[in-house]
Amino acid sequence: MTEINPSADSRTAKLWAMIKDIRIAMLTTEDDGQLRSRPMAASQTDFDGTLWFFTRAGARKVGEVAAHSRVNVSYADAAHQNYVSLSGEARLVRAPEQIKAHWSEGMRTWFPKGVSDPEIALLKVDVRQAEYWDAPSSTMVYVAGYAKALLTGKPPHPGENEKVEVG
Repeated sequence: MTEINPSADSRTAKLWAMIKDIRIAMLTTEDDGQLRSRPMAASQTDFDGTLWFFTRAGARKVGEVAAHSRVNVSYADAAHQNYVSLSGEARLVRAPEQIKAHWSEGMRTWFPKGVSDPEIALLKVDVRQAEYWDAPSSTMVYVAGYAKALLTGKPPHPGENEKVEVG
């Protein structure tokens, strides 16, 4: 398990706590006026306002980011009722030191030649804003919320929802 970056403010730390164990995020880019999302494996051990994802330098999403750098990255952990949406600016990074810093042996599945693969690159997302929904996931909370809705005709508001300025 990774640790929260101690220098991060409490809201950034909260975001990291919510996303650190979710290995796959959905990256949304703009493609010729349309939004496109695809799953991406997260590649970091802490969060300081930047997200990193491995990609092939020639991938379609790289061209989309070059044309429109604004992206969204979303994480969902339905089992714990945690949801995070992060918006920011993305760019391609081909610096060998960054590639080595974020490399894990599991990436060899997509990059069999390892860090020396000529197509290997990183997408760096500088997060500007985030929003999260953190709801209790226990059955008792759900049952109590259901009962409240039946009795009062009003939906419950369990959990926390906050918009966060990151960058």
